[in-house]
Amino acid sequence: MKITDLSLERYDLQLTEPYTIAYETISTSCNFVLRLKTDIAEIEGFGCAAPDIPVTHETPEEIEANFENVLLPALKGANPFDFTRIVHDFKSQKLLKSSALNMVDMALFDLVSKFAGVPLYQYLGAFRKSIPTSVTIGILPLKETLRKADDFVEQGFYILKIKGGLNIEEDISKLTAIKKKYPQIILRFDGNQGYTLEETIYFASKVENLDIDIIEQPMTTNQEEDYTTLSAAISQSVMADESLKTLKDTFRLAKNSRVNMINIKLMKVGGLQEGFHINSVAKSAGYEVMVGCLDECQLGISAGLHFALSRPNIEFADLDSFLDFNNDPYTGLFQLKKGILYPSEKSGLGV
Repeated sequence: MKITDLSLERYDLQLTEPYTIAYETISTSCNFVLRLKTDIAEIEGFGCAAPDIPVTHETPEEIEANFENVLLPALKGANPFDFTRIVHDFKSQKLLKSSALNMVDMALFDLVSKFAGVPLYQYLGAFRKSIPTSVTIGILPLKETLRKADDFVEQGFYILKIKGGLNIEEDISKLTAIKKKYPQIILRFDGNQGYTLEETIYFASKVENLDIDIIEQPMTTNQEEDYTTLSAAISQSVMADESLKTLKDTFRLAKNSRVNMINIKLMKVGGLQEGFHINSVAKSAGYEVMVGCLDECQLGISAGLHFALSRPNIEFADLDSFLDFNNDPYTGLFQLKKGILYPSEKSGLGV
C-alpha cells in the first residue's frame, strides 16, 4: 500500500456557547483534517489537528504551511506501514509540532487498521470495549453551574468535571452544591493552574468530605516542586495536565513523585505512538491515566477513544469536547450512551 495523494481541510468551529477556564475564555476552535489517499481505492486515512497556542504552540497558519512544505513532499509515495519511521523523522527533525504530529500519526494508523479490516482499538490490542467519560462545566456563576449540572445529569452523565481556579470560595460552594443535589455523581476538579500551593491545600481540605475523584493541575507548571508537597499533603489524587507534554516530562514527574495521575492528550503529546510511550512510563510508576482532549471534533475524539480502549491502565476519559460544537464536520464515529463512549465497529477510526 502506498500513499498516492493527500489533502488538508480547515474547519473553523463555533462552540454552542463559550466556556471559561482559569486563564482564558474559548468560543471557537480551528481543526484541520488530513486525508491520505492510497493505491487501494477504498482505503483512505484521516487525521485531525487542533492547534492551540497555549498548549501546542501552533497557529492555524503554521499547520497550513506544514502541509505544503513538509507533508506533501514527505508523504506522497510513502508506505503507511513505515509509520514509526515517518513520525520519528518529523519529530527528530523538529519539522512538526504536537497537534500536526498527531494528525499524521492518526491518519497513518487509520490506514493500516483499515488495511487490516478492524477498528483501530482492535488493531492496537483491545483491552475494553467502552469507557465512561466526564463532561466539563466551565467557570460560571453558581446558579448557571447548577443548571448545567442538571442538564448533564438529565442526559445520563454521571461524572462531572468542574473548572475553577479563579475564586476558591466560589469553587468550594459550587462543588458542595452539586454534591448535595446529586450525591451519587462523581466529581472532578480542574484548577487549570489557578491556585498557589497554600490555596490548593486549603481547597482540598474544604472539599475532602465531597469525595472529589481528581484534582487536576491546580498550580502552574513553574511550581513543579510544590506538587510533591501537595501530593503528600492531601487525600485526593493530583493529576498533571499542562505539566506533561513529553515523554521526558512523564519520567521527571514520576521520578520525583510529583503527582498521582497524568492526563494524556494526543494533540498535546504528538500522537498515539508518543502516547503509548508516556503511558508505559506511567504504568511503571504506578500512575493512573486519563485520556483527555483539546477542543476537538469527533474525528480527534475518536482517536483518543481508541487509544484509551487499548491499554489496561487507562481507566479514565475526559473526551467531551465534541459536545460543544454546533457544526462538527464528523459524526457517527462512536456512540455516547448515558455518559459512556462506545467505538464504531467499522475499520480504522470509523470514517
